[in-house]
Amino acid sequence: MSENEIIPEGWEKRTSRSTGQNYYLNIYTKESQWDLPTEPAKPVTGPERVQCSHLLVKHSGSRRPSSWREENITKSKEEAMELIEGYREQITSGQASFAELASKVSDCSSAARGGDLGLFGRGAMQKPFEDAAFALKVGELSGVVTTDSGLHIILRTV
Repeated sequence: MSENEIIPEGWEKRTSRSTGQNYYLNIYTKESQWDLPTEPAKPVTGPERVQCSHLLVKHSGSRRPSSWREENITKSKEEAMELIEGYREQITSGQASFAELASKVSDCSSAARGGDLGLFGRGAMQKPFEDAAFALKVGELSGVVTTDSGLHIILRTV
């Protein structure tokens, strides 16, 4: 890269502490990339912070396959998917409230708060979770969202 490279608006040039290589940070989304951006970064539209509750079902392939409910989670991703789809159906059909179900079956410690994660901004959660949470309207329930932690259903509350 030349010293007089032109960095499009909304990007910052940074240097990696671990490799010493330059990278580029989108100041709006906090996403980074190694290649020089070719387009200006666009400001994020929508809220800066949201509040959500979630119900997490972990499986044997989850980043940390244990929880407050189960020390060693051995169910397959397919089995976890069947469970979470069943939980989503119970919520949408009115058989159970989101908070009631999350407090009983979620593999996240937020279960103690009915799944409530509190307010969070962009960059605080794993990208697929963040994308889904910020796309929801207040009161809307997501479909199943897959992250490294497991399978989630998300309810946007604020």
